[in-house]
Amino acid sequence: MVKRNCNVSIGTETQSEEQIVTLMEDQETIDFRQLERELANALAADQKYSRENDAKFRAIHQKVASYEEFRDIVLASNLKPLERKDKVGGERKQPWNPSFNTNSCARESENVMPEESFSDPTNAFEFTRDWRRLGNGEKYYYLLRVGAEKLSQLFHAEVCSGLLGEFLLVLNESFQAIHLETVLQILQTLAETKRFDLNLVFLSGSEKESSQKLFVKLQTCVGAIEDERRRIEDKRLTKLMACYKIGSTKD
Repeated sequence: MVKRNCNVSIGTETQSEEQIVTLMEDQETIDFRQLERELANALAADQKYSRENDAKFRAIHQKVASYEEFRDIVLASNLKPLERKDKVGGERKQPWNPSFNTNSCARESENVMPEESFSDPTNAFEFTRDWRRLGNGEKYYYLLRVGAEKLSQLFHAEVCSGLLGEFLLVLNESFQAIHLETVLQILQTLAETKRFDLNLVFLSGSEKESSQKLFVKLQTCVGAIEDERRRIEDKRLTKLMACYKIGSTKD
């Protein structure tokens, strides 16, 4: 009787082991078609992001007149200009892709801040994440949109490593006189962050040069002010130059 019970027990254990092995083999089966589809989708999403990001940069460089025009350029980023070898059904009655002209000049119009798909950052990590995703032209408008007050909240501890230099590069490259007040406020906010002097020490040569050039532009704009505000802004700018270790830019 004892021996029979042992055999029953052994048989049950063997059956359970076989079920476990079968289950593991089923789980280890790889669906290569599914993997290929997922890889193709990931590549398509990455290409779409790069294409639209490049289109945004071109739209800003062309100084589009409105957000609608900015949006249309981005939405049409997947289109390619027709070539003469491309065959179109029916008789061709118009020039090949007349809207495509590599020599066309950018439209002269007042720059406007494009609305971005990014939500307002709630912390320094979110700001840095969005900042890294933008092209140089877009970073300027993103910085203006966030504004000095929000930057003060995001970087109440300190400006993340390397960002101060990037801010100076972007502000110098894209600065416009109509944004004078906003840029001065941003520079003032950055100068009030902790370890600001240490961040200045670690600026690269190009970043220091950009900082110098930026303050030259700021001085030119302040000098163009004709009323009493000029004296106030000039005094304010002089203090900022001292904070940023900028020597006199006047001849």
